[in-house]
Amino acid sequence: MKSLTTSALPRAARRALLKLGEDIAVARKKRRISTVSMAERVFVSRSTYSKIEKGDPTVSIGAYVTTLAILGLVERVGQLADRAEDTLGLDLEEDRLPQRIVSPRRKRGQMRT
Repeated sequence: MKSLTTSALPRAARRALLKLGEDIAVARKKRRISTVSMAERVFVSRSTYSKIEKGDPTVSIGAYVTTLAILGLVERVGQLADRAEDTLGLDLEEDRLPQRIVSPRRKRGQMRT
């Protein structure tokens, strides 16, 4: 039976995790590292490491990031949700800008500075 985490996962997210797992497996093989050795380096069990290479969403993001760091592929993780690249967020923010800005009223007798 599928866990709630897996069944509630959007299809695009599931595909992304599957690709990540496959890419991790290929990177490990290119470096000639065994799964046993990778599991030891990531500090997870062999079965958990196998889940990483399958793109299992129940594995912690920390285990995925540690795996990427060991493989020398961690640089881009910090850019995954970069606010400067969030075009939808930037568009929404721009839509909320006021049409005009009204200066606050000055009290009587107050001079401009």
